[in-house]
Amino acid sequence: MTQRVPNVVFKTRVRDESIGGDNPFRWQDVTTDEIFKGKSVIVFALPGAFTPTCSSTHLPGYEEHYDELKAKGIDEVYCLSVNDAFTMFQWGKRQEVNKVKLLPDGNGDFTRGMNMLVKKENLGFGARSWRYSMHVVDGEVKQLFAEPGQMDNCPDDPFEVSGVDTMLDYLNKQ
Repeated sequence: MTQRVPNVVFKTRVRDESIGGDNPFRWQDVTTDEIFKGKSVIVFALPGAFTPTCSSTHLPGYEEHYDELKAKGIDEVYCLSVNDAFTMFQWGKRQEVNKVKLLPDGNGDFTRGMNMLVKKENLGFGARSWRYSMHVVDGEVKQLFAEPGQMDNCPDDPFEVSGVDTMLDYLNKQ
């Protein structure tokens, strides 16, 4: 049986020059169909914007190798986190991300549907995504790299298989 991505609506913010002022953004719903239908997409999910491994290694790695991923037939690369659109936007600005698209899963609906929602109450984070990456073609998960030891309130933050190097190795073998 093949796994399909969950059917959810992401609450995003998009720039709209017609608004003017200091905050020229409006809410825009984005469906999983809009992201995945008819496309080859990489999604990597992480526990949180502004957190150490996510900011120092995970997101920068995919940003650095974005063009290489595109050259392998990938239409888009998304970084997903159980954070709101405002937090993801500010994190993207701070990280100087220009290629990878940041996808806020504020309510954790997508993450829950992927069976990757974990409690991180031991860190005061509430519910967050377990760290993973996946290759999705037309809404079907072709390959999933989930970090080992998925559990609620994990005492550490494994980062072994969801980075860009693993994804590039996988794509090179396709």
